[in-house]
Amino acid sequence: GFLPLLVALILSWNLHFILSGLVFLGVLALLSSVLDIPFSLYSTFVIEKKYGFSTITLKLWLADLIKSLLISSALLGILLSAMLALIHYAEQSWWFWVWLVFSGFQMLMIWLYPVLIAPLFNKYEPVQNEALKDAIIALMAKVGLKTEGVFQVDAGKRSTHTNAYFTGLGKTKRIVLYDTLLTSHSSDEILSVLAHEAGHWKKRHIMKQLVFTETASLGVFYLIYRLMDWSLLYHTFGFEEKLPYVGLLLIAALFGTVSFFLTPLGAMAMRKFEREADDYCLNLIGTAKPMTDALKRLAKDNLSNLHPHPFYAWFYYSHPPLAERIVRLQRGEDKKAS
Repeated sequence: GFLPLLVALILSWNLHFILSGLVFLGVLALLSSVLDIPFSLYSTFVIEKKYGFSTITLKLWLADLIKSLLISSALLGILLSAMLALIHYAEQSWWFWVWLVFSGFQMLMIWLYPVLIAPLFNKYEPVQNEALKDAIIALMAKVGLKTEGVFQVDAGKRSTHTNAYFTGLGKTKRIVLYDTLLTSHSSDEILSVLAHEAGHWKKRHIMKQLVFTETASLGVFYLIYRLMDWSLLYHTFGFEEKLPYVGLLLIAALFGTVSFFLTPLGAMAMRKFEREADDYCLNLIGTAKPMTDALKRLAKDNLSNLHPHPFYAWFYYSHPPLAERIVRLQRGEDKKAS
């Protein structure tokens, strides 16, 4: 097969073991990216254009592609180099040290992304609507959330989709509003969306996700460690040697299948978090109308499926269907009033 031949070719070059791994995985990543280009182009310039979402130019699309490839290559290259070195030099305990490296890297990216990576793709500036900005700051003060600013981003140069989110960690924590959201939603609707996002922070959903992710990843790395020495895994796919970078690729392929069947568990947890954030928003704002109006507008602007098949929604949806959320908020308001 192609992969054993690629490995044989790389081994014939007598490269350093880390460089061999980077070349092997890099070639496969590059091939995957190239194969994905036609599908990405069709999705962006045909499907998204057809429904009036895409506003991106081909020049900007190419710039995004090049930047993404360069950044991901640099970051993943560093991570994979560290991982391969630890596998080689800490044969019995590498899984623990790799977990520490990946966990630290994840926290570092959460901290640095808003100020180092995101500005490479978009322009971020303080929200120009001073009245809205003051209202947001007052809302955050009311819930006890400290941020380093309220920013708007020029998302409209790529798409008409709308969004608002919290990002960053510590000194880089900030609120970001899409310029498309600012032009399509009222101030009350925007405040309700941010109240929902504040609910995620106040209910510690972000921290719970991080704790779960780090705990699960520790178990995953230990399982990888156990599987890496399984000769049958390599022989089944035509490999004679148990090379670490080959093992990582094969195990990742197996995990992709397993993770598919675990999708509903993660989706259920996320939907629970979303309902709790909706409840927090209702209690904070005192009325369901701004949030239900925002959800209706989001559904209209994004052509959302209001009534997906129950099984599909149960399996895949990280948010409850919009119609369900609207009814639930209205019932919550009625319950508060009674």
